[in-house]
Amino acid sequence: MKRFLFLVPALLFAGLLVAFGIGLTMDPTILPSMLIGKPVPAFNLAPVRPGDQGLARADLGGEPVLLNYYASWCVACRAEHPMLMRLRSEGVPIHGVDWKDAPADGDKWLQDRGDPYIRVGNDQSGRTGIDMGVSGVPETFVIDKQGRVRYRHVGAITQDDWANKIAPLMQRLKAES
Repeated sequence: MKRFLFLVPALLFAGLLVAFGIGLTMDPTILPSMLIGKPVPAFNLAPVRPGDQGLARADLGGEPVLLNYYASWCVACRAEHPMLMRLRSEGVPIHGVDWKDAPADGDKWLQDRGDPYIRVGNDQSGRTGIDMGVSGVPETFVIDKQGRVRYRHVGAITQDDWANKIAPLMQRLKAES
């Protein structure tokens, strides 16, 4: 029995190598969401833009929409923004949440770069983002006609993401009765 004790560390090391090897084959951009198929949590956010109405849970529904979390301090949001502007010009309904940011900073950011959002609310405390499971910005959720979360996209939306994942889902959701 004592002869085989020297094998225990070697077997543990081999097990760790297998576990790490499996981990390296997984896509780190895929973060599951507990909200898939569930209604968007209740929220009512103050406006980012002076004179606007802000954004509330009640504004999501009736048609499939994108709910995009952004921030003026977010570098990846700058890379994503031209894509959002293009999608909006093509008629894609997008609502925005300015996450962990001062409203004036979020408003200036939109004034400087263009505003792709129908409505935009400020989540300066980050509470709404926590309820949605946001881990960072940008993050975008596809919300169906009934106000349920159908998809979560972590990171900047690229042309490939739009063409291969999000647009087909939006078309499918529009076709649902």
